[in-house]
Amino acid sequence: MSLYEDLVSILSKDQVSTGASILAQHSRDESYHTPALPDVVVFAESTDDVVKVVRYAAEHEVPVVPFGTGTSLEGHAIPIRGGISLDMMRMNQILEVRPNDFLVKVQPGVTKNQLNDALRPYGLFFPVDPGSDASLGGMAATNASGTTTVRFGAMKDNVRSLQVVLADGTVIETGTLAAKSSSGYNLTPIFVGSEGTLGVITELWLRVYGLPEKVVAAKVIFPSIEACVQASTAMVGSGVPVARLEYVSPAYVQAFNKYKGTDFPVAPTLLVEFHGNSESIEYDVQFAQEIASEEGCTAFDFVVEEAQRRELWEIRHNAVYAFMHQYPGFGHMSTDVCVPLSKLPDAIQHAQAMLEKMGIDGAIIGHVGDGNFHVSMAVQPDSPDSMAKANAFNEEVVNHALSLGGTCTGEHGVGLGKRKYQEREHGPALALMRSIKATLDPKGILNPGKLVHDEKIESH
Repeated sequence: MSLYEDLVSILSKDQVSTGASILAQHSRDESYHTPALPDVVVFAESTDDVVKVVRYAAEHEVPVVPFGTGTSLEGHAIPIRGGISLDMMRMNQILEVRPNDFLVKVQPGVTKNQLNDALRPYGLFFPVDPGSDASLGGMAATNASGTTTVRFGAMKDNVRSLQVVLADGTVIETGTLAAKSSSGYNLTPIFVGSEGTLGVITELWLRVYGLPEKVVAAKVIFPSIEACVQASTAMVGSGVPVARLEYVSPAYVQAFNKYKGTDFPVAPTLLVEFHGNSESIEYDVQFAQEIASEEGCTAFDFVVEEAQRRELWEIRHNAVYAFMHQYPGFGHMSTDVCVPLSKLPDAIQHAQAMLEKMGIDGAIIGHVGDGNFHVSMAVQPDSPDSMAKANAFNEEVVNHALSLGGTCTGEHGVGLGKRKYQEREHGPALALMRSIKATLDPKGILNPGKLVHDEKIESH
């Protein structure tokens, strides 16, 4: 029998597809990496379905690549060796809410917006906020973070426990619901950020938080990149409990003005948000304003009304779409790095200077409160010269970040695009990572060719 027929026999016909459009949908993500078709797409509806598929794949040595919303930016879900694209989006139930424990149990296909809509009646919210409405399983698999990381941390800080199907079909729970434990190895962080290479996540227990009494945002304008970034690091260093702290480059502001018809000043800009009660926020905002003034800010505009606050954050959440709107027919390439806070002004100014030196149409935006920034580039995927220039820029930015004691990716993940930097970043520890992969997935069926895969064996 064929792979399709085998899978239909252990699942159901409406869960298995080889339709051209379905295969194409699962051949790519939102990255610049070359699509690759899977042989078949399976729509899992339960943990038992995942177990059946993984056991079959292990027996027949067929690759299995988990797939969520397809919003990843480094090719994580591209099935470069074909096989099974395991779509998790039908597993989209919120299984349990424990308000008194500040915990919620979800299936991997639940998206962050879906979860927050369900939590609102409880007076709770889930804080991790990547730019897209990603699935929570995918967010855990890539250790996603976003605009609120400076206050609430990344996924690794907000996942209490996982249910994971291992490469032989064994189902494990990685932790308990206790807030802390000194028992055994800490398995949860090993799977958070493993990009589907060690197991398939089928349930997640997540930390949630009380909705703040009051939220105030501000748009802060500076005369230079250096002053803008220095102010952000000073706010963090002084202990101001900002909930969001985002840098927006002049190029991004200009793109957003054209995209939305706004008239924000085209200058280095910080978007800041504060959560708390009326008394605490008043103090926090005043303190932040004093810091910004010391760094020479030219405007500190408060936003209190909810509608205005949402409009302000559209600058950040729609940044890529606004930027690419200027370049019809072009593709989008994005890179991100993260450096120690003290090195952030250097890293961002270096990236800006390289964009100008290399003549690349690009813009910088970042979660400067935790040292992470992103660069968007308009590229022509069919032009070797365009891609070579963009890849050279990417390498320059990454190598500079590594030289400053940083990492090749703060939140996009490794996937395909950042594999070549793993040895330089991790040194001998990379061999240990590969041994973990070999132990948990001895046949190499789980998302092969990604993360810690040996670049010398295979390139894409």
